[in-house]
Amino acid sequence: MFSRISKAIKWIGEHFKGLLFLLIVALIFIPKGSTTSQIANLQEIKLFGTISDANEILKEIESAKKNPKIKGVLLNVNSGGGSVPPSIEISYAIRELAKKKPVVAYASGTMASGSYYSSIYATKIVANPGSIIGSIGVILQSANIKELLDKIGVKPQTVKQGLYKEAGTPTRKWSNAEREELEQLTKDTYELFISDVAKARGLDLNSSDKFANAHIFSPIRAKKIGLIDEIGVMSIAKKDLIELSKVKKPIWREKPKLEKFLDSFKEKSTLLIENSIFGLRSSIF
Repeated sequence: MFSRISKAIKWIGEHFKGLLFLLIVALIFIPKGSTTSQIANLQEIKLFGTISDANEILKEIESAKKNPKIKGVLLNVNSGGGSVPPSIEISYAIRELAKKKPVVAYASGTMASGSYYSSIYATKIVANPGSIIGSIGVILQSANIKELLDKIGVKPQTVKQGLYKEAGTPTRKWSNAEREELEQLTKDTYELFISDVAKARGLDLNSSDKFANAHIFSPIRAKKIGLIDEIGVMSIAKKDLIELSKVKKPIWREKPKLEKFLDSFKEKSTLLIENSIFGLRSSIF
């Protein structure tokens, strides 16, 4: 894993000047405005990569909700999940947006864990035939590096108040009490997760082992148990949104060219780093 991280850092270092040059060129030459955004009636919002912060996507959701010209939103999802709080923020923001205008969530790659949580309140969920759905579960991890610290002669010192204040520390093995505390935390979060999924998707909470329990589903199985509504490609998802929005002449909002360039740069950089650290995703999983 560390070799992959070093390779990613090395790649960024080697290409930094070139990337910086492209960014400067974009800032100088790409027009800042977009006329089509003024008359657009449909909008695409992307949820790509690890979910660690929700601020940017929340701004897009809020903008779409407040814009009376936007009649429907396509949430394009390709993410393996991420942190719990931002995933919930996005999920509940989509819920409020869907109360005002239709939202179609489209699994263009992976819609799992936190990204599935983010999508559950969409008016409709469509999944690419080759996508991955589910992984409804919660995980909390920390390495035990005590042996490494012993080898290099580092002895941690701690002053604390509260039995569980050091729970989750990587410098030693967890005590039984600490493990129980952390297990309760993950259990509480998991119960919130499956409760929201059951509520949003109209599923039986008592049968959560069938749709949750961190199962990873193909779209066919996901549709059978009710996690998604339809299997299809992007054109199908867009067609569904157009029908739900009842727009006669669909015009998709186009971001200003500079913003589009920066988004593309961010997406490619994120995927590059994730692939370097975690390895390339298999094309046939």
